[in-house]
Amino acid sequence: MIWCLYDKILFHTFGFANKSDMSDKVSFRIINRLAIPSILAGIIEPIISISDTAIIGHVDLDPTESLAAVGIVGSFISALFWVLAQTKNAISSIVSQKLGAKKLSSIKTLVSQVLVINVLLGIILIVLTKNWANEIFSLYNAENLILEYAVSYYNIRVFGLLFTLVTFSLFGVFRGLQNTYWAMIISIIGGLLNIILDFILVYGIPDYIPPMHIAGAAWASLIAQFVMMLLSIYIFLRKTPFKWHFTWQSHPEIPHFLSLTGNLIIRTIALNVAIFLSNRYATSYGENYIATHVILTNIWLFTAFFLDGYADAGNSLSGRFIGEKDYISLKRVGQKLFKYALYVSILLSLVFIISYPLIGKIFTGEEEVLNIFSKTFWLVLLMQPIGAVAFIFDGIYKGLGWVKFLRNMQLIATFFIFIPALWLLDTFDLKLVAVWISFILWMAFRAGSLYIYFNKHLEYVQKPKKVKKTIAN
Repeated sequence: MIWCLYDKILFHTFGFANKSDMSDKVSFRIINRLAIPSILAGIIEPIISISDTAIIGHVDLDPTESLAAVGIVGSFISALFWVLAQTKNAISSIVSQKLGAKKLSSIKTLVSQVLVINVLLGIILIVLTKNWANEIFSLYNAENLILEYAVSYYNIRVFGLLFTLVTFSLFGVFRGLQNTYWAMIISIIGGLLNIILDFILVYGIPDYIPPMHIAGAAWASLIAQFVMMLLSIYIFLRKTPFKWHFTWQSHPEIPHFLSLTGNLIIRTIALNVAIFLSNRYATSYGENYIATHVILTNIWLFTAFFLDGYADAGNSLSGRFIGEKDYISLKRVGQKLFKYALYVSILLSLVFIISYPLIGKIFTGEEEVLNIFSKTFWLVLLMQPIGAVAFIFDGIYKGLGWVKFLRNMQLIATFFIFIPALWLLDTFDLKLVAVWISFILWMAFRAGSLYIYFNKHLEYVQKPKKVKKTIAN
């Protein structure tokens, strides 16, 4: 019943309102019908991290060390999720293109095989990272109490890798089918459950549940991830045309899927090298700096996931249009999403500017951390419109399958821009300012290169069919 009710609300609010909307494949309403649910689903993950960070940052026992530990583990888990989530983008690209070409029946066994691959991958990662947790977090320059808390927190949360892998894969299937509100509902349920359990398990309930401190936050996240996986499986089996059709014979699209996933994983590893180095440098500056960096990163990720809603719409629509060979609509969706992303990023920046004095206090009451935060937060605001462009075209390229170019630009951005900039600026003892200026340069190269390449190649939409066929391939 809840699915039908939501579908009606969404249809009348963002769906087809009149004949002109129905004839326009990339109208504002159609884009938002995909983007709004995806935004709401996407921001749940950073909200979970923010709630963990805010609650842990206000505990009575070792708040700064606890905040640093949760932030370091959260950064590592996010890195793993971003790498592993590329299977979601790969399957979404394939499903949306087959939907556009009206060939969904040809991949009914592929989806089940992808799920099995992800389950095996999740089990392998749990075994490997759990046994090497101490060494992993030592690489972040964590030591003493911070290292102890980080390892204990991760040893619980690590099992969520498997749950999230399955959930992300199914979200990719839903998105490929041009449906983002299933993921939204599941994410909202998981996010609310996580926040409620955070308060209950971290602080405890007198006479019923003892305070569990940092372990409580880990259990809250793990339980929420498990519930989200169960809901995703239920929707997959009841609402999609794929159901469960597993065979041991490899599907012909598996090599294509692995190629897409492999290139996206390389690209995401390069992205996470930059994030890892930022955490390593921040930790080396002292516990107050890494605590501040955790807060800045959480806010940045919140806005990134928010803007990813429009990137997901671009992913879904571009895959469908390339499947339909509708290059005019493909070009228009890039132009429209570019404008929408800029508007949203500027609006978010204005909200942050207005609430500048209050935001840091949401996360911590430590005066030194708040002082560092007030001197560096403006850099995160400066990056908003630049990041918006990069995120939008990231999504479109994934839908089109242009993943080799994404991979190459990310490698250049990380190893030839971010790392040299960070090394150079750090020599001036700028600390977190050096880290975030490096991020701005890194993001600017990604945004500019993706924007220019897209517009250059889509100039060929008016050319003969032979050229168009080359673009599609």
